[in-house]
Amino acid sequence: MTEKEKMLAGHLYNSFDPELLQERQTAKRICFELNTTPPDSSKRKEIIKQLLNVDDAWIESPFHVDYGIHVRVGKNFYCNHGVVILDCNRVIIGDNCLIAPNVCISAATHPLEAEKRAAGEEFGAPIKIGNNVWLGANCTICPGVTLGNGVVVGAGAVVTKSFPDNVVVGGVPARVIKTITTEKKMP
Repeated sequence: MTEKEKMLAGHLYNSFDPELLQERQTAKRICFELNTTPPDSSKRKEIIKQLLNVDDAWIESPFHVDYGIHVRVGKNFYCNHGVVILDCNRVIIGDNCLIAPNVCISAATHPLEAEKRAAGEEFGAPIKIGNNVWLGANCTICPGVTLGNGVVVGAGAVVTKSFPDNVVVGGVPARVIKTITTEKKMP
């Protein structure tokens, strides 16, 4: 198994593998180009397409990814300033999602043993974010989390586990604050 195959399978892998280093450097160059391109430039759309292979996304700078090639975003995607996506595993984001400033979506994690960390070993787990999700400012989505459709994550929350559709979560660690229900209006 190559280091990349280990990485995508969620096994320990060497993050300093030459193939992985090259892919990260490519993503960093593209992010740099995006982050230094004026906000009103039509070139931004081309750069976002090159980075994430998506046409229908609005991304504010600065924006950072590890690889970019493991991120999939749905239609009508909006990403505010200062977002970081560490995509050493798949990060799938549904349609109509809003990401507030300074959000961190991290599929990456590290072994608890210091020797393994010092040797450059790490691993990750996929993240899946449903449709119509809103991630509040400064929240963190941890490896292996799945968020259902219609979830709202409160500002500053640290999401360490998965949540079902239509809930508001918040806190450290995040917990369900309320269920979202559709209110019927009186005639």
